[in-house]
Amino acid sequence: MKRARGTQRAMSSPRPEDTFEIVTTRDGVQVVRDLANGELMHPVGPALEARAVYAEPARIDVRLQQGPVIVYDVGLGAGSNALEAWRRSEARAPDEAQHKLTIYSFDRTADAMRLALMPEHATEFGFSEAEVEVAQAVLRDGVFETQKSKWVTMLGELPGTLTQPDELADVVFWDMYSTKVSPEMWTLRCFETLRAQCSDTATLHTYAAATSFRSGLMLAGFWVGFGPATGTKAQTTQAAVRKSDLPEPLDARWYQRLLRSSAPLPVDAPAGAMDSIAPFFEQAE
Repeated sequence: MKRARGTQRAMSSPRPEDTFEIVTTRDGVQVVRDLANGELMHPVGPALEARAVYAEPARIDVRLQQGPVIVYDVGLGAGSNALEAWRRSEARAPDEAQHKLTIYSFDRTADAMRLALMPEHATEFGFSEAEVEVAQAVLRDGVFETQKSKWVTMLGELPGTLTQPDELADVVFWDMYSTKVSPEMWTLRCFETLRAQCSDTATLHTYAAATSFRSGLMLAGFWVGFGPATGTKAQTTQAAVRKSDLPEPLDARWYQRLLRSSAPLPVDAPAGAMDSIAPFFEQAE
């Protein structure tokens, strides 16, 4: 593996354990908890959620057979989603690795991953010894690259940093804190910024399923569909620039639920927003 010089250095507080801690859930899974707001990262388990909600629905393996893939990992957290994508790319045989995976991981800090990489936690969070070295290089230099894959950290205030990469996203992992903690990440303005950074074949994958989130994505120009169940969540969300890339688009029953919702839209939705959503379902009939 070769190391590439990063253009951005990972910034962090002196001690990651001052801002995050490792806790064990009722199911016996270790996860990261943010001490400032109490939110858990990947509450059903880092490896399970990264695989079931993000990497598998995104069809990382299939996409890499067809061409290079750019992933926007929005919400680096403990690094689980990016690691799963990296692992799938690196596992390819040399004759299957003509196309490169590039991961841009966005967050305000990398301290959660720094904590997960500590020797007493790394195995529980799914990092092999080799992957610990990769992740530590990413934290140290801001970028790490092999012939198959490239992983870059984009640390700073979101959503502003979403516009920094020169390459458009083919896949988006949207794994942000809740609306209560990060309201700016669940606005129509933020979704429009993201949509402008997406390729014509981009798909988005997230644990979130709130009505106002889904309607916000539609107002920003995405088609939206149901995502796989995980843990106690009966469904998650997938979105796409092309409707044909959704396994299960939102249906008329969901649209009726939207019309009855007490919080149907993002807080910054314009007047007449509901009229802009209706055509998505008229075309589906």
